This record gives sequence, C-alpha cells and structure tokens, in this order.
Amino acid sequence: MITWQVAADGPLLRLDSGLSRVLVHPDRASELLADLGNIQVAVPVLVAALVHVGRRGRASGMDRWWLPPLAAAVLMALVPAIVVPLKELTARGGTPAVPPGTGYYPSGHTATAMIAYGSATLLLLPWLRTVHARRELVVACALLVAGVSFGLVRRGYHWPLDVVASWCLGTVLLASFRLFLGRFRGGPQPK
Repeated sequence: MITWQVAADGPLLRLDSGLSRVLVHPDRASELLADLGNIQVAVPVLVAALVHVGRRGRASGMDRWWLPPLAAAVLMALVPAIVVPLKELTARGGTPAVPPGTGYYPSGHTATAMIAYGSATLLLLPWLRTVHARRELVVACALLVAGVSFGLVRRGYHWPLDVVASWCLGTVLLASFRLFLGRFRGGPQPK
C-alpha cells in the first residue's frame, strides 16, 4: 500500500510531507545515527556474527553448521536486489534537505540496518545462555534500527514513509529468516 501511495502520488504523501517538516532538524547526532545504517558499518557487524556463529556451530559438531550463516548472508544480499529496483520503479524525490534527485524510496539504509542487525541477532540468540542476555540483544537491535530510522528522518535524508516501507520489507524478510531458522533447528545442538 505504501509503494502504491508513493507511485500514485496518493494522499499519504501529504501526511508524510507534513510529518517530515515537523521532524527534520539536521544535526550531528542525527547524522551519526543515520550512519549506523551504512553498509560499511552494518555489514561488518553481520559478518562478525556470521563468523562467530559458524565457528561455534562447527566446534559444537552441529550438522550443517554453515547453513544459518549462509542463509543470513543471502538475506543481506537480497536487500539491494529488492531495494534498488523499487527505487528505480518509484523514482521518488528526496526531502528539501537533500540535493535534487530520485531514488529515495524505500530507505536502503533502514533496510540494511534491519537485515544486518536483525539477522545477526537471530543468529546469536540460540547461543546466549540467559533470558536476560537474549532480551538485551533484542533490545539493542531494536534501538539500533530505531536510531538509524530516526537519524535518517531527522537529518532529512529520507521521508518517514521511506523508512516505514523498509520496516515492512525488513519485517517480512526477518520473519522468513526466523521461520527458516526454526525449521532448520540449527541452534547449538550437537549431532
């Protein structure tokens, strides 16, 4: 529905524009938060989780220990494969705070943050021993994604709907990944 509203210049765009005017206030803090969604920041975090989970799985003697990290890497590779064509299709312009151009919808930084931090979290959860540690990891992941999202809108890099669309995409991808992990039963269970 959001993509349709953006493509058809629907009524949600007026609300989006009004909300953006209220929220945009470029500052250094919002820029730093937005930068947490850069590929150069988020993907190395995911790679560290992939390596850690792969090593732990192999050391524990898990069958197909390599499958969850590989699936997370494939999921990360899907982000540009989905986002870039949507950017081309919608050709949405940016906010007044950015140079003229198109390709702002959906937010690639938000999608990158959601998938990199979210899939790293889903990979690491089964290896954490306490409920408290698992809860803290989920909260940290949610705060990172929320921070990136807020920073992108506050800085004026994206309209709010650009970010919301990436939340929707990320939720579908992460839910699918979670289902895969559940079917795989790839937690730290030895052969």
